[in-house]
Amino acid sequence: MPYQDLLTYQQATIIYDFTVEFCNRYIEKYSRTRDQMIQAARSGKQNIVEGSSFSRTSKKSEIKLIGVARHSLEELLEDYRDYLRQKALRTWSKDSPEAKSIRRLSRMPHKSYTTYRPYIKNPETAANVMICLINQTNYLLDRQIKSLEERFVREGGYTENLYRRRIAQRGY
Repeated sequence: MPYQDLLTYQQATIIYDFTVEFCNRYIEKYSRTRDQMIQAARSGKQNIVEGSSFSRTSKKSEIKLIGVARHSLEELLEDYRDYLRQKALRTWSKDSPEAKSIRRLSRMPHKSYTTYRPYIKNPETAANVMICLINQTNYLLDRQIKSLEERFVREGGYTENLYRRRIAQRGY
């Protein structure tokens, strides 16, 4: 898996693990929202893996699946915002000291779910931490999609390149 994909996957894995625990603690056990949040987090993570697996043979599929991951995380982001609004809890501003502190964590090498786990103890903090992390991950996915699209336009796709090689082989 390329480094950029690995970073994004690492963050998506943290989001998935954190979301599962958040839902176990703060969302009703039989709530449809709970199922949807966990599924959106899982979809974000899994589509990054699946998209990366297509990187060699289908840039089109890779771009599509990375886009699906991006959309899944956007849905999850809205669920966390809804949670805060419905519970009348504070949403951190982008430039709040708390949000800046969480953004600094993302730059740490070897971060994992345990890096963020201390923030799960309070539902307001936990939801805000996820909003920060999802926004960061979506930013990375946006950059990745843009890069993949530019590369596809510049270099073509797998089938297109095979065709060029076949034509060159035949001397046309």
